[in-house]
Amino acid sequence: MRPIILNPLFAEVTARRGVGPQMARLLERLGITRMRDLLFHLPTGRIERRRISSLDDAAVGQGAIVPLTAQSYRSGSSARAPFRVDAFDPAGNHAAIVYFGRAQGMARKAFPIGEPRIVAGRVDRYGDMLQIVHPDHVVAPAEAASIREAEPVYPLTEGLANSRLATLVAEAIGDAPDLAEWIEPSLVATRGWPAWKAALSAAHDGHAAARERLAYDELFAGQLALLLVRRASGARKGRPIAGDGSLRARLSLPFALTGAQRRTIAEIDGDMAQPRPMLRLLQGDVGSGKTLVALMALLSAVECGAQGAFLAPTEILARQHCETLRRMLVGLPVEVALLTGREKGRVRESVLMGLADGTIHILVGTHAIFQEAVNYRDLALVVVDEQHKFGVAQRLMLAQKGRVPPHLLAMTATPIPRTLVLAAHGEMDESRLDELPPGRTPVDTRVISVERLPEVVDGLARHLESGQRAYWVCPLVEESANADSAAAEERAALLKARFGTSVGLVHGRMKGPERDAVMEAFKTGTISLLVATTVIEVGVDVPEASLMVIENAERFGLAQLHQLRGRVGRGAAASRCLLLRAPSVSENARARLALMRETNDGFRIAEEDLKLRGGGELLGTRQSGDAAFHIATPEQVERLIETARDDARLLLDRDGGLEGERGQAARNALYLFERDAGVALLRGG
Repeated sequence: MRPIILNPLFAEVTARRGVGPQMARLLERLGITRMRDLLFHLPTGRIERRRISSLDDAAVGQGAIVPLTAQSYRSGSSARAPFRVDAFDPAGNHAAIVYFGRAQGMARKAFPIGEPRIVAGRVDRYGDMLQIVHPDHVVAPAEAASIREAEPVYPLTEGLANSRLATLVAEAIGDAPDLAEWIEPSLVATRGWPAWKAALSAAHDGHAAARERLAYDELFAGQLALLLVRRASGARKGRPIAGDGSLRARLSLPFALTGAQRRTIAEIDGDMAQPRPMLRLLQGDVGSGKTLVALMALLSAVECGAQGAFLAPTEILARQHCETLRRMLVGLPVEVALLTGREKGRVRESVLMGLADGTIHILVGTHAIFQEAVNYRDLALVVVDEQHKFGVAQRLMLAQKGRVPPHLLAMTATPIPRTLVLAAHGEMDESRLDELPPGRTPVDTRVISVERLPEVVDGLARHLESGQRAYWVCPLVEESANADSAAAEERAALLKARFGTSVGLVHGRMKGPERDAVMEAFKTGTISLLVATTVIEVGVDVPEASLMVIENAERFGLAQLHQLRGRVGRGAAASRCLLLRAPSVSENARARLALMRETNDGFRIAEEDLKLRGGGELLGTRQSGDAAFHIATPEQVERLIETARDDARLLLDRDGGLEGERGQAARNALYLFERDAGVALLRGG
């Protein structure tokens, strides 16, 4: 139950006076639906203005607050032409107030002819004339004091003025409750951090220490939640799982296990042999053999007469894993079934019956496998692939499916910097597959300007004529599956004009059977060129594909580029990845693409990407669930995470946990930063 004191922070923004449906839609574009979201929508800079009585005192290129009176209007000959308000200050100096777009009505209303106004904005010079383009504020002289000389600048969306958002934020801060301190007092004193509510106000005024305090709060809440999950899990009674090796011994593998695989399997076996549920994160670079390690753990459960579940984030990946496991288990008495949202009717009923009576040993699927109607006879192990696609609560829902809490193995092929492992997955033990199996050769990576696109297509033609297969990944257009699929369709049409029916297309908007048919045609060689969006980022395994072309590579995060590159280099043929970049890119983008050319080591790429991108999106992918930080930047994560973890541990070990005085305050932090769901779930409510 959320503490009552926090209720005002979780109220909908529509409850605030002046926020109607149109304003609510604009705020929602920024991810703001509740008062809490307003408070944490921090500014990116500040506007500084100087109050002056005459334009004679104005500094060109700087902000000013000056009295002006409109004398006339001037509109252009077209709707796109600027609308100008000719105005004069009390000394008779002339300036133009300029509006672009459909703002004529607003300008006339703001500047009635002959009526004095106080105008705030940046003063610029256009030819011999001073001008203010789209002023920040226009008020009557009696309201001059309402214009602040310093004002935060917020991330905005079209149709939403900075001044309006600043007013909403200021009102939200005024209504925010005073919350008891959850940080260890000596740490607050040492860092010089203000109290929580004071930090909110100061952070919106640009104070660095206040912003750092809020970032620390977010990290502290995250670390406390992870420690609670870990301790609650360790305190729960699980059951030891130790197979006799009879099924493992019958596996017919075409290669020997790597040293990293043997070490990781031993770590997992050790965890599963304990009378408490395993919580382990398995990191493995592209092609390092994570699926085989997972299969060994699943077989251990089956050898003990129990069942295993294999959770994948997408239907494509789930079907790929099911096919791979069945192929590896040929000749063994192990039944593997698939369950996604597509399985209906008798097929679905058959799977549900097989799970309930135990004739299905391993279930592979999407989130459908932990729905309420899915009941296992004896679930002992849950494997979660590409775990960053799931939040803590989603990952742990499967824990409710066993007679006792099952062991959990979470896997990722997106290497995570050690700092972020601690920040986002601190409740788990960690294993790393840092060694590639024999036969996996590095992919030759080259960066090419899109201006050389005709040469790339000619090279692609030679590649296809030699009987090989290739991927062509289309660019990220915007945060929209529709836009990405449209780009893929356009590129596919152009390539089909050159290569005919040998070109196939897959994207996220296609229906499952249609997408499966194209993927199967690519696997069998019926088509030799697959044009795709990032739907093929993980799990797609076609050893015959040896060329990857990625358009507008500078728009992708390095981790995503590395994942896409990992779709080739899986067979015997030498493989190549071509990163097509825009003719002109930033120095940072050049450095990131150069790193891709320099190394195939995903762990090094993850660490370097964190340094190069700085405050950008973590790993270049939109992390979901427990992996997202809304306030803390990567630099702050690296600098503060160890302190936050130590502080959270101190609260639990010395200060009475959540029942002590500081713990009661810390409950507010857990709910405020929405880190309570996983803890509540693990506790059974």
